[in-house]
Amino acid sequence: MANQVTRTYVASIHNHQQVCEDLDSLGFAASKLWNVARWTCDRIWDETGTIPDHGALKAYLKNNERYADLNAQSSQAILEELAEAFDSWYTLRGNGDKKANPPGYRKHGDDHPRSTVTFKEDGFKHDPDHDRIRLSKGQNLKDGRQDFILCEYAVDPDVTVQNVQQVRAVWTGTDWELHIVCNVERDDPDPPGDRVAGIDLGICNFAAVAVGDDALLYPGGALKEDDYYFQKQRAKCDDSSSRKAQRLDRKRGERRTHFFHAVSKDIVAECAARNVGTIVVGDLTGIRENTDWGDHGNLDLHGWAFDNFTQMLEYKAAEYGISVERVDERGTSKSCGSCGTIDDSQRVERGLYVCDECGLVANADVNGAENIRQKVLPNLACDGGDRDNGWMAQPAVRLFDTSTGRIAPQEQVTREP
Repeated sequence: MANQVTRTYVASIHNHQQVCEDLDSLGFAASKLWNVARWTCDRIWDETGTIPDHGALKAYLKNNERYADLNAQSSQAILEELAEAFDSWYTLRGNGDKKANPPGYRKHGDDHPRSTVTFKEDGFKHDPDHDRIRLSKGQNLKDGRQDFILCEYAVDPDVTVQNVQQVRAVWTGTDWELHIVCNVERDDPDPPGDRVAGIDLGICNFAAVAVGDDALLYPGGALKEDDYYFQKQRAKCDDSSSRKAQRLDRKRGERRTHFFHAVSKDIVAECAARNVGTIVVGDLTGIRENTDWGDHGNLDLHGWAFDNFTQMLEYKAAEYGISVERVDERGTSKSCGSCGTIDDSQRVERGLYVCDECGLVANADVNGAENIRQKVLPNLACDGGDRDNGWMAQPAVRLFDTSTGRIAPQEQVTREP
């Protein structure tokens, strides 16, 4: 049975010299519209005490001169992006991040940066036979001779561009490129096997994976190092809403997202190699509201996008035919994964779990992952420790290699002294 998946392909522009000026004009127009909308939000905020959502912004600005610089759907995408940025700021502030700032203006002195321009179904036309995409200009930027930009693109040889849903023109800092979003039909793959893996998400160890006779540990050190670095750099900014501060926030977010992608991709690949057909993840919904982790712990937790990570895990696993289930992880850190004894005192140190009942000695996060795994295996009886569970004490450690941006076994990753 075929299913639809979304893929984004990055394409270079062959005729860049011919279309660069026109793309520049759209990119500058997108920044100007963002700034007009940002000013409008300030004005409405001052008068009503609320920030307008994207629907209200569209109603306010549809007759504004800057709105007509772009195709209508492209202008709407800018306003939706601004509204989403405000929503993210609300969420961070609501979760206790007092350093979070609202979205700023896209302007440096009298200069506007080139913003990404999004073209939806009415804003582009794809010619797959000649590898061309026609992008619409706004009414104000049409010059009478040509009301569109014809881009000749090139993608990787193994990529077929079809069923295009959206196109984004993105300025890389040196040139423009196209991000082409396509719906791709894929046959539902058969699962690699019928084994089950459990995943315990954490802060120090970002993820622990238990497969029943094997375990993997993904430390979060690289993520915490990034957070520490960017916090220090941001503290040096005189103005927290300055262009430099916003650039640091954007870079920090990009690196965090890349870390999530790298870990989720590696976990799925390792599970597939172990014939896993089902991955069980601890559902941490409400953990911020129900638990006090102390000042430092709460700060870490508020920046911990576990739901975003689990979503990445779900769609990557689907490509292998692996299903992902979320289960309540309540009590999994207190229970023995071997005999089932529940005792708060058995987690003797942060990373060590010792069961007084059966003598199990295990990595505490791996023990939690094994308990999560067993939640979907009701017929798996705890047997008092007769099983070989030495693997729970010595998981294979897989680290994020900052030099390559990929996950690798610990012995293959060289860490700077």
